[in-house]
Amino acid sequence: MGITTKISFGEFQRLQDEADETVRYELDEGELILTPSPTPRHNLVSFRLRRALAAFVQTHELGMVTGEVDFRLAVNRVRKPDVAFIAKDQLEGFDLDRSPIERAPTLAVEVISPSNLALDTLKKVRLYLAAGAQAVWLVYPQLKVIEIHDREGIRGVAEQDVFVESRLFPGIEFSLSLTALFDDNPEH
Repeated sequence: MGITTKISFGEFQRLQDEADETVRYELDEGELILTPSPTPRHNLVSFRLRRALAAFVQTHELGMVTGEVDFRLAVNRVRKPDVAFIAKDQLEGFDLDRSPIERAPTLAVEVISPSNLALDTLKKVRLYLAAGAQAVWLVYPQLKVIEIHDREGIRGVAEQDVFVESRLFPGIEFSLSLTALFDDNPEH
């Protein structure tokens, strides 16, 4: 059985300040988690989704979309979703120059790589929702599926479908072609 060394939030912040931009850390109950560099497919899918969501949010003045920003979900728990949406009502008093953000995002999106373990992924979903996120989208590029987790349960959307989300955006629908999202051609 291995020994886990715990660190404080302050130590985590110092480590983040000293790390170069290619190193990605998260903190889970004091345990430092090093996340591997994403693959080009992971980055491409994440970029496409972030771009589509950001355009939608900006058009409807719903808040802010960001990528790979730290969110402090609890005292010694910091997570970095691949894409995050913060609703307009949560932006009051928001400091664009401060990290981590001291709350859960309205929506956390995790693009799942083959190296991600199911146990860790499900734990992340539960952490985001328990900290106040309204939804978590798990995007599986290899399977060409999006799994939506929210307070009403879990639902999935496969590649041949158009992904439509209205629960997060009352009165408006965000829609996205999964065929376009998961397209293997990086030039599209």
